[in-house]
Amino acid sequence: MAVTARLGAVVACVVLAAVATAPRPAAGILDPVDFLALQAVRRSLDDMPGSAFFDGWDFTADPCGFPGVFCDGDRVASLALGDPRAGSPGLTGRLDPALGRLSALTELSLVPGRVEGQLPASLASCANLRFLAVSKNLLSGQIPDGFGALSNLRTLDVSFNQISGAIPPSIAALPSITNLILCHNQLTGGVPSFPDTSSLLRLDLKHNALTGTVPTLPAGLQYLSLSANKLSGTVDQVLPRLTRLNLLDLSMNQLEGPIPPSVFALPLSVLQLQRNFFAGPVQPSNDVTIPVVDLSYNRFWGQLSPLLAGVGQLYLNNNRFTGEVPARLVQELVGSGGLQVLYLQHNFLTGIEISPSSSLPSTVSLCVMYNCMVPPVYAPCPIKAGSQNTRPADQCPEWRG
Repeated sequence: MAVTARLGAVVACVVLAAVATAPRPAAGILDPVDFLALQAVRRSLDDMPGSAFFDGWDFTADPCGFPGVFCDGDRVASLALGDPRAGSPGLTGRLDPALGRLSALTELSLVPGRVEGQLPASLASCANLRFLAVSKNLLSGQIPDGFGALSNLRTLDVSFNQISGAIPPSIAALPSITNLILCHNQLTGGVPSFPDTSSLLRLDLKHNALTGTVPTLPAGLQYLSLSANKLSGTVDQVLPRLTRLNLLDLSMNQLEGPIPPSVFALPLSVLQLQRNFFAGPVQPSNDVTIPVVDLSYNRFWGQLSPLLAGVGQLYLNNNRFTGEVPARLVQELVGSGGLQVLYLQHNFLTGIEISPSSSLPSTVSLCVMYNCMVPPVYAPCPIKAGSQNTRPADQCPEWRG
């Protein structure tokens, strides 16, 4: 009897030990809803040739150990689809609506590839989603209006796709949005209005087909790119309040009117206003120290301001500037100061104080072709400047030379 009891106890211990050390089924480790959602995601996507991202998705193991899957307890908290290493091939297929069943998801990203179809409207159910980035794929359709329910969303990046339609007003009203990156798509309609309380820092809508005027924008904005759209109207009432901007790009639109002097005092690294219909004098109030200023291909007129001498690359070509080039600009250029590029071609300038024997430093670029003067020094100009050194005399009534 005692021997039998001892054998029974030993067998029981062995069985318990075997149960304890046996691998748990994947469905028992991860929430079943999340498990099935990941299976649907896997069925809808494939590796492009050269990618082996999904080789590590073996559903007989714990999905929380899959490449790109990060769990918080038994829930999927972050999903990074595709090999993030630079140059790695991306994925093909579609984004399955089952993504919306990952209700604990806070981050969803997709590497550049050839994923097509629409953004799943079901993602609006991911109430904790803070980061959504699916750039450089072939996604189409519209931005779901339901995304306006994602009150925790801070970054929305669907750039470099084929997204069309208008930007839903609900997206602009998101209370936590700080980065809205929708550039290089086929968006139409206007730039949405943002509430004064918006926390938006980066707004990138360049290379779309947006129309209308530039609305009042959040005062805390630091990055604004609206280039290559069809925007019109003036911006002199919009820009002065954006005192924290470090990049401003409104180029290649149909904007008009003056540029307020306060714009040149912003803490900008780049100011790009080229290829619009801006007009009026350029009159900064203080020395301008912006590294790159491009005002080319507009209708600016009047004399050049010497306060622009502190700019690193200054593009004023193809405007209607008159008078002589300020000596301070020349000094900064010839003396190897901060000014490295000075493009003044295709204006109505009548003189520049520079000796014909001067040798420009090899590190600088000067172009004064097609003005109301004979260029005093030879300096290679861009091909677009043409081959004519001076304007016809009948276009230069003030030219004395």
